[in-house]
Amino acid sequence: MKEHLSNHLEQIKSQLWEMNKKLYENPELGDQEYESMKLHTNFLKEHQFEIEIGTVNRPTAFKATYKSGKPGPTIAYLAEYDALPEVGHACGHNLIGTMSVGAGIALSKVLHEIGGNVVVLGTPAEETNGAKVPMSQQGVFDDTDVAMILHPSDQSYMSGKSLAMDAIQYAFTGKSAHAAASPEEGINALDSVIQLFNGINALRQHVQSDVRIHGVISEGGKAANVVPDYAVAQFYIRANNRKYLNEVVEKVKHIAEGAALMTGATLEISNYELSYDNMVTNHTLSEAFNQNLKQTSTLPLNKDKSGLGSIDMGNVSQVVPAIHPYIGMNKPGLVHHTKEFADQTITEDGYTTLVSGALALAQTGYDVISSEELLQAIKEEFKNNSL
Repeated sequence: MKEHLSNHLEQIKSQLWEMNKKLYENPELGDQEYESMKLHTNFLKEHQFEIEIGTVNRPTAFKATYKSGKPGPTIAYLAEYDALPEVGHACGHNLIGTMSVGAGIALSKVLHEIGGNVVVLGTPAEETNGAKVPMSQQGVFDDTDVAMILHPSDQSYMSGKSLAMDAIQYAFTGKSAHAAASPEEGINALDSVIQLFNGINALRQHVQSDVRIHGVISEGGKAANVVPDYAVAQFYIRANNRKYLNEVVEKVKHIAEGAALMTGATLEISNYELSYDNMVTNHTLSEAFNQNLKQTSTLPLNKDKSGLGSIDMGNVSQVVPAIHPYIGMNKPGLVHHTKEFADQTITEDGYTTLVSGALALAQTGYDVISSEELLQAIKEEFKNNSL
């Protein structure tokens, strides 16, 4: 039956490649991916998927569903298609979307024999305000048995971990005054921000080594001879897991409150982007994918790429068994978020990545549907990780 998957993918691979190139040539930023979304949904609709646009009130999100009419698990493939400012698809989301679409269509062609359902989810704005967060919160995965996404990289890596992350803004309001003539009349909001940075730097000695706190001053005054009455700092705060991250965020909150007290400013704390939970790889599902990728790709498969970044797939992994592996584009050392990375997605190596990745995803979906034993092992691991 897996041979049929390969044959079905063979029939659509040229169209997938054209889609990949169109995405590369017309990059769209997060939550603005209107044409990118249409490329994905139009092709899925051609293959009898039912299309829902605007999932979780995100205009460029979608849910494409193919039902076999027979009992069986539901496999979800997640598509990303947002680009980055100036460097376009420098994270390879053009390949992510097309691999998921290709896998979904290929798997749908055999469902009438094996049962089950396949869903392709369009998930906008991974780089900024990831739609997978509200999708995880609002029940989009309630009827899903496993969720998979495959990310291009310099080399292939097994699915691993990511850091939980909060994006927090600290806005201080003071009182303006002439900095030379009447400084005593002013309350310096910028001093509050500086004290916040100093306090965070002192905190670094007393948190676990996995914690990352990095920020910028997005507003800090307009003129040197005017006491700044408004200043803003934005931080990403990260840790290995959500529980410990919440503890660190609370510590930073106290530092910010102390900074406001020191200067007499008032403080407003808010989240300027959605929070990402840590990625929990389902290793049973991951091993099934690894075995398939070894068959479809000639590139070596390295141990998990557990970096220090954060992904909204982490939120998905908290509610459904999930994996987020990486597939190589045959260029070791290639750096994400560069023009060179984007260009690699439309080379011959990029084409090979697209075909082998989509096939490995489709084959893994087939394995889950056709093996009740595998599905139960996946669910048992997920249940144990949730305890």
